[in-house]
Amino acid sequence: MKASDVLLQHVLDGPNGLHPDKAAVIYADETYTYAQLDEASGRLAAGLQVNGLQRQERVVVCLGNRVETVCAFWGVLRAGGVMVNVGLETPADSLDYIIRDAEASVLITTSEKFASLPASTAELSYLKAIVLLDGEADSPDTLTVESLLGQGAGVPLPCGNLDLDLAAIIYTSGSTGAPKGVMLTHRNMLAALNSLHTYLGYQASDNVLCSLPLSFDYGLYQMIMALSTGATLVLEKEFTWPIFLIKKIRQYQITVIPFVPTMLMLLHEYAHKREATFPQVRMVTNTGAALKPTHIAQMKGLFPQALIFSMYGLTECKRCTYLPPEDIDDKPGSVGIAIPNTELWLVDDEGRRINQPHQVGQLVIRGATVMAGYWRNPQATAQKLKPGPYPGESVLYTGDYCSLDQDGYLYFQGRMDHVIKSRGMKVSPSEVESFLYAIDGVEAAAVVGIEHASVGEGLWAFVTLGQGVTLSVEQLLERCRQGLEPHKVPLSISVEGNLPRTANGKFDLRQLQQTARAAQLALAG
Repeated sequence: MKASDVLLQHVLDGPNGLHPDKAAVIYADETYTYAQLDEASGRLAAGLQVNGLQRQERVVVCLGNRVETVCAFWGVLRAGGVMVNVGLETPADSLDYIIRDAEASVLITTSEKFASLPASTAELSYLKAIVLLDGEADSPDTLTVESLLGQGAGVPLPCGNLDLDLAAIIYTSGSTGAPKGVMLTHRNMLAALNSLHTYLGYQASDNVLCSLPLSFDYGLYQMIMALSTGATLVLEKEFTWPIFLIKKIRQYQITVIPFVPTMLMLLHEYAHKREATFPQVRMVTNTGAALKPTHIAQMKGLFPQALIFSMYGLTECKRCTYLPPEDIDDKPGSVGIAIPNTELWLVDDEGRRINQPHQVGQLVIRGATVMAGYWRNPQATAQKLKPGPYPGESVLYTGDYCSLDQDGYLYFQGRMDHVIKSRGMKVSPSEVESFLYAIDGVEAAAVVGIEHASVGEGLWAFVTLGQGVTLSVEQLLERCRQGLEPHKVPLSISVEGNLPRTANGKFDLRQLQQTARAAQLALAG
């Protein structure tokens, strides 16, 4: 990429010129070259412009993990638009909310998904075109992807965007209310990409397996990193079943695999029974929270030659920290050090900087990856973006409780909005989860808070056990009583076969909380 190329789509210029006939994306066992991807995204961009898309207008794409989503991402950017990628599993009412909140000019989705939307969605005044992946166009404002690609000259007009213009809006899951749109500029996303490349070092020879949702920033950046280096992205449906993952890892000689813990546990369980290992994998990554010792052991067993990167971040700044692979055993529980070109520190409840090690405070992030704000939500933006130490800058108050050790390594303690006040004392669920993970035989753990008459808010834990493990609820509770302070001991522990997860692969805390309330009522009755 030349210094003058300041827009995210320019990262493809090098691979397109150097490797036009190389596989860019493999999807459903079909191979799409860099030249084909360049042509398709250019035609899509030109078609969007013919249909009236103006600079910085939003395009909502709801197609799921498929090659058309990849083409749409680059095509929207080349047209000068703002990409709003939404998971295909998103409920119709949530998709309708996002279309309205973003004031989308174009919607690209499947005929089935479009049919599930309220009839009023298609009548929105700012919605210039509805593009369907399949089916027939049944109105003047409805097109098929095929017809869109056939419009225009196939080469989009210069979009005129600057690096401070928006490239994407990523809507958060809305676990604490309506989804919020995280605004990311071209500068934000390029800064994140350059930082990731600095320490991860994806190579043109890599085959990167992605079964994480492209609507999830962790999955999205797998695509961006792979294609920006001339690597091959092997794209699978969201959270593909282990038997299919094993097949793809072997079939395409996968060298890089990003994981979330729930996905890793399923793969490990399936592969362990078959004594399968994958020595050709050179790197595995994880983000969201620190890897538990169980997860590290599983990774080492599955991928004996791989570097293991434990990372932590949030959509509002993409990535905060990474744990160098050489520290994976020496710094258990840590999420590492600041990524390149990023600065971090902790503040107390009064906003004063914490300089002593091992004290818990809110994490603050300074750097070019910090979002531009929340779309059309100045109040929420003001809560997160606050004046930095130097004039004219904003820094991100993450809302995460963390601590730093004497060497400057970060330890995630929990979300401020997930802190539970049990017996008048603040408790981070992640602390109790870490204790449960340390019990031999426990493979997964999640803790939620529920209202309780005598303690205000109590803890309710959920665990899954390894194959053949027979720990009882009472045995688990007794371990907690022996090893935890009284206010951190769960009211009860539910042993489950598996734990529900969200579309992003995280444990579904809302569903678990509902389950806990139902179990509490059953016990009371």
